[in-house]
Amino acid sequence: MAETTELRTAEDTLAFGRALGEVLRAGDLVLLAGPLGAGKTVLAKGIAAGLGVLGRVSSPTFVIAREHRAGQRGIPMVHVDAYRLGGDLAELDDLDLDSELVESVVVVEWGEGSANRLSEDHLLIRLDRRPDDSRLATIEPHGDWAERSAWAPLSQSRA
Repeated sequence: MAETTELRTAEDTLAFGRALGEVLRAGDLVLLAGPLGAGKTVLAKGIAAGLGVLGRVSSPTFVIAREHRAGQRGIPMVHVDAYRLGGDLAELDDLDLDSELVESVVVVEWGEGSANRLSEDHLLIRLDRRPDDSRLATIEPHGDWAERSAWAPLSQSRA
């Protein structure tokens, strides 16, 4: 069941990501969808902050994937930008993300429709930029995410 939450500012988006990062565990797959400028990278920065990973988080557009070493929680994060892959599933396979999923949290921007095949257990977050520059986040759990209640308070806390 999808839920939506309003993110009025970039700080709200960071805080939402941080709260999500605090409940993620190794093996989790998070897909971020939305048009250019919707806040996918800002959300990924918040997730990284919640995980406590080391290093600066920026868009992986030109390198396609960046691995961020584990920090305080002991869980690394792999941040992928699937935009340049253009739906090429062979290139996605070359990244060997299914192996990364064992010990890391994998966050994939532009992953809807391609990276969701890495695991039926994933969380899809669609970001829509509104005319007033706020964002509407639609949170869609798949597989075991539908049974997990850890993410549910995230949407309720920002409504």
